[in-house]
Amino acid sequence: MRAVDPPGAAPSASGRPHLGLRVATRLEAMPATAAPITIDIERDRGVVLAWADGTTSRFGLGELRQQCPCAECRNRRDRNQAVWPLPSSPQPLRIVNAELVGAWGISITWNDGHSTGIYSWSSLRPDGDP
Repeated sequence: MRAVDPPGAAPSASGRPHLGLRVATRLEAMPATAAPITIDIERDRGVVLAWADGTTSRFGLGELRQQCPCAECRNRRDRNQAVWPLPSSPQPLRIVNAELVGAWGISITWNDGHSTGIYSWSSLRPDGDP
């Protein structure tokens, strides 16, 4: 992991020009959220996840698509631009495929061709609780 030195930082100890980067001394652990015990993909309705503590999470297609966590969609939301639907978006919205991503989330392929978002378990857990 690299971090940028603040403006006005002292030159390197060797006296050589430095790149303004320093190596972090430790990595922060990401909080782990256990995977749900069941995942029901309803291609024309949404996703339902059941958690070990009995909690259930339900997400409609539009909600999931609009909250896609990929960089492109985050950037569109940051600029107050529509994520979905776009003029070229097929109607109705459907899930074409869904795949587990390691032990920490799920990737969804949509019928509009979008497939780069990975929904982490913590983002799908109510209130982000572990």
